[in-house]
Amino acid sequence: MRILIWHVHGSWTTGFVQGAHDYVVPVLPDRGPDGAGRAQSWHWPDTVREVAPDHLRDEDLDLVVLQRPHELDLVREWTGRTPGKDLPAVYLEHNVPGGRVPFDRHPLADQRSIPVVHVTDFNALLWDNGAAPFTVIDHGVVDPGHRYTGELQRTAVVVNEPVRRGRAVGTDLVLELARRHPVDVFGMKAHALRDLPDVPAGLDTVEDLDQERLHTEMARRRVYLHPNRWTSLGLSLVEAMTLGMPVVVVASTESAIAVPPEIGIVSTRPDELADGVRSLLHDAELARTMGELAREHALRRFGLKRFLHEWDDVFAAVCAGQPLPGGTG
Repeated sequence: MRILIWHVHGSWTTGFVQGAHDYVVPVLPDRGPDGAGRAQSWHWPDTVREVAPDHLRDEDLDLVVLQRPHELDLVREWTGRTPGKDLPAVYLEHNVPGGRVPFDRHPLADQRSIPVVHVTDFNALLWDNGAAPFTVIDHGVVDPGHRYTGELQRTAVVVNEPVRRGRAVGTDLVLELARRHPVDVFGMKAHALRDLPDVPAGLDTVEDLDQERLHTEMARRRVYLHPNRWTSLGLSLVEAMTLGMPVVVVASTESAIAVPPEIGIVSTRPDELADGVRSLLHDAELARTMGELAREHALRRFGLKRFLHEWDDVFAAVCAGQPLPGGTG
């Protein structure tokens, strides 16, 4: 199949484009949000091609994967075709609702021609999907290999724009932890934390790493902290587990069940999270053992083979006008 998809979430798309299809990604001169083209920080196969908007009408597209509401208009404008009518379409929902939870109505709730695929069961539960058919496909990640060394007695956190996103991603929890234990924050605009008043001495930030270097540097830290209060299941958490890292996780959204208690420390209590970090920082053997269990779990639940197979089943159903496998409608 030839699939049109925008480069919106690099980590998620990296797993998606490993499938047995041809992938067309729009590209604009400024490589902005509507035309980012191929990833610069992740490795994508040659089956992913950049195509300028004014050439999309010449592409023999089989299906489009939408990820933002305005892409419906972009498809009509750039291809001359209507998603769900003369071009089979799927709407991929990455996010938890963010308004009047749990009363938020999904942008595609009032139609039935474009099914919605949620990335977690929690997202599907919280969104009001209305009349839209929907299903869930858990994340799938490319296995980076067991890289954990834990040689640095520090905690790793991966979050983009921690200052702007604030409490949603647990920035306050990270700052409080850094008053007691060394913490390294990786991600876009992480350096903005340094401009906050009264920054803890134990806090350091790292930016501008490609995925390969990021994984290597994460795995050198003793423990991974996932402090997010209200986001979808972060792929950085899944990647940390596949690296063989022990994880300490805020028990919110899908994270509460994505990490079983025997492979990580999961709690809604900040003191228990801090105690978990401390115990893993000071017990290298416990950290290594929990990390190995976390890796086994992540490969089993978030493996790429399962992920791609489920997407292929959805593509087949949508193109044939059949009900979604494992979903509604």
